[in-house]
Amino acid sequence: MKLLTTPTLYLGILSAAVFCCSCTRDIPQVTTLELGTGNAATVQVFSATVKAARNYIYVDNIPVSGIALGVGGVFPATAYAFKVAPGTHTFLIKDTLPATTQIPLTFSQNTEAGKNYTVFTYDTITSVKQVTITNNIVIPSDTTARLRFANFIYNKTPVPNVDVYSFRKGTAAPVFTSVATNQVTDFIPYATGITDTLYVYATGTTAPLLVKQAVSTLTPSRSYTAAYNGSFTGTKSVSIFATY
Repeated sequence: MKLLTTPTLYLGILSAAVFCCSCTRDIPQVTTLELGTGNAATVQVFSATVKAARNYIYVDNIPVSGIALGVGGVFPATAYAFKVAPGTHTFLIKDTLPATTQIPLTFSQNTEAGKNYTVFTYDTITSVKQVTITNNIVIPSDTTARLRFANFIYNKTPVPNVDVYSFRKGTAAPVFTSVATNQVTDFIPYATGITDTLYVYATGTTAPLLVKQAVSTLTPSRSYTAAYNGSFTGTKSVSIFATY
């Protein structure tokens, strides 16, 4: 497979930052490293819901987000997660604009002390869905970071799985293989201190669906998520954010 150097769409990998297909300002995601969460769970929310623009998050009817969360956005915007007491909670994610056509998303979530979770919302504003992933956080003992891939691309009909290649690693094997829609991979070690280019291919094809050009490096010992989101036939992007 030939890795193209002329991208169809450029998206920067910035340490602990979220990017959409257009140029947006960097949103810091890295906070002071914290091993364990004591008597609380940590939760973050990523919005892959197509056309979402004004989402606010409530836990047990208490608002926890102070800014609107749009498609390709992550909450919190200035930390990797917010803390929730252990136990079963009712989460509500909704657009508060009275004239919105977005359907509120309500779900029950059990959280355990010391565990780390990411809630992914996806589909469209008239059919919002979610999946909660328990994050397997392991802090590397060397200078590597950890990276996983989340495939939340939207299409009305089923689309192929995707392979993700790295320019640095070459074409011998993808770094993520046959990732299905609405699937989140495990974390893998990923080199820091270098720039790289990621190529997203439909599995078994030779033309990239999306090319992401790195402009910065990942931070050692951190865990990151690369989320492929947007519309398969329209605007799509990869958003990189710190998960720990």
